[in-house]
Amino acid sequence: MLLASLLRWGGFLLVADDPLPSHVDSAVVLQGSVPGERARVAGAVKVLRQGITSRILVSVPKESYWGQAVAPTASADIKKTYGEETASHVDFCEIGDVDSTEEEAAALAPCIEERALNSIAVVTSDYHTRRAGIIWRRMLRQRHSSVHLWIHAVPDPEYHASRWWRERRSAKTWFFESTKLLSVLAGQ
Repeated sequence: MLLASLLRWGGFLLVADDPLPSHVDSAVVLQGSVPGERARVAGAVKVLRQGITSRILVSVPKESYWGQAVAPTASADIKKTYGEETASHVDFCEIGDVDSTEEEAAALAPCIEERALNSIAVVTSDYHTRRAGIIWRRMLRQRHSSVHLWIHAVPDPEYHASRWWRERRSAKTWFFESTKLLSVLAGQ
C-alpha cells in the first residue's frame, strides 16, 4: 500500500506552489537546465503579463563556459521570444559560479536588496519548489530580511509528477531532488 501510494503521489511530494498575491515587486527566475530555464522564464513572463508583477529578475552566470557574457545573449533571446515590450521589464542578476540552490539564493540576495524589492515570487521548476522554498525562507531569516516571499512552480518539461516512476529522467530527477530535500530538512 505504501509503495503504491509513493508511486501514485510521490512525485507531488516535491511540489509546494504558493498561491501568488495580487502583486509582487519582481518575479525572480532561478537558473536550471536549458529546458528548465526556458520553462521558468516563460512562467515569469506569464506572471508579468497577468499583471502580478511589473519586473522580472533573471539569475544568470557572469560568463559562459567559453568566457562570453551571458546577460546580453539572454536579453537578445528574451527580446526575440517575447518581444521588445516584455524584454524592457527584465533585469539580470549576474552571479558567480554557483553549485547549489543555497549558493544561488545567497548570491541573489544582494541583487534583491540593491533593487529594494519588498516582495518576490521565486519562479522555479515544479519539482524544485519545496526545497527552494525552505532554502529561500531560511536564507531570508538568516539575513533578517523583510522581503516577503512566494514560491511559484512552473511545469518542467523534464519532470512529470504524475508518472515520475515511469520515465527515466523523471525518476532520476525525483531521486536526486528527494535526497537533496531530505538533506535540507535534516539541516545539512
